[in-house]
Amino acid sequence: MTPEATPTPEASQPPLAPYDAVLLLGFGGPEAPEEVMPFLRRVTAGRGIPDERLEAVGEHYHHFGGRSPINDQNRALIAALRSELDSRGIDTPIVWGNRNSAPFIDDALRESHAAGHRRVVALTTSAYSCYSSCRQYRENLADAVATVAEEGIDLQIDKVSQYARRPGFAEANAGVLVRSLRALDGAPDSEIALLFVTHSIPDAMDDTSGPGDGDGNLYRRQHLALASQLTQEANRVLGRDLTGELVFCSRSGPPSQPWLEPDVNDRMRELAADGIRTVVTAPIGFVSDHMEVVYDLDTEAQETADELGLTHVRVPTVGTDAVFVRDLVDALLERAAEARGEAVPQFEGRMPSVCGPGCCPNLRQARPALCGSD
Repeated sequence: MTPEATPTPEASQPPLAPYDAVLLLGFGGPEAPEEVMPFLRRVTAGRGIPDERLEAVGEHYHHFGGRSPINDQNRALIAALRSELDSRGIDTPIVWGNRNSAPFIDDALRESHAAGHRRVVALTTSAYSCYSSCRQYRENLADAVATVAEEGIDLQIDKVSQYARRPGFAEANAGVLVRSLRALDGAPDSEIALLFVTHSIPDAMDDTSGPGDGDGNLYRRQHLALASQLTQEANRVLGRDLTGELVFCSRSGPPSQPWLEPDVNDRMRELAADGIRTVVTAPIGFVSDHMEVVYDLDTEAQETADELGLTHVRVPTVGTDAVFVRDLVDALLERAAEARGEAVPQFEGRMPSVCGPGCCPNLRQARPALCGSD
């Protein structure tokens, strides 16, 4: 009789091994009126923006009592991720760190190290590829690791790749889009405009987005690919013939600096003049209802629609949609498999987990960044 085989260490290791913690890495936001200006100063540090300009931006937050919705949305996402991990029998803890507000990244690293963690996998709340949505997060990770290293804290951090083209992100966005469009049954296709909305960035940042040896403009190309996929899926499911297009919000640079256009409000005015009666805005550039969504779309774009006599339907963000959350956990498991040297599923547009040299560069100054090869 052959004795029962003894499990190998590899067979018995946790599903997220070699990682012993997940770091949810967020942008951050103020949670009280007195936090608004310090938050905005941190966001714009090094850019020479005067307080007068920041105070004008701060009015967006004061419109909502000085509290950004983003931190509560991250708390909800953490709870949803925890539930999904638990359902798969994965007890790896989740810690949370923000770039620009408490809990800060360095505090999250201290918390993680004190709990005995030594290798962490970071998951950002930003899906796309450009300096501000990827490399800047990696720079902030490098800053935090350097800060805690001065206290004798040593952690190894890897990162889940940008997930704009993951199948689950597309499926979740298609689901919320189709559900929103069902409310327009009876409205003719020729009177409906489908606008996919994302955060505008400087043209130069888009031109240099993606791998340093690539063609650039990856930020815009990722959005256009997803918008086309979602339009086709919505038309297939609903039997419509809608045309989707990409528009932008939240431009914040000086007038002399070119940023991605058209602005959502400008485009709504053009469409109204062309006979469009209903505008559907789908904020695919955001994973949850950030300030750019609740102010730029629910407030400003709604005011524009009211002024023009348009019906405005705002599609929800994916937030804690079950399909989206499951896909994020899949992404974590795939990153762990990569770290163990295993093969992972491939799909069109998949980004590498370790960014290549020159990927999404900092055009103002060269700074250290983690999770890359340069």
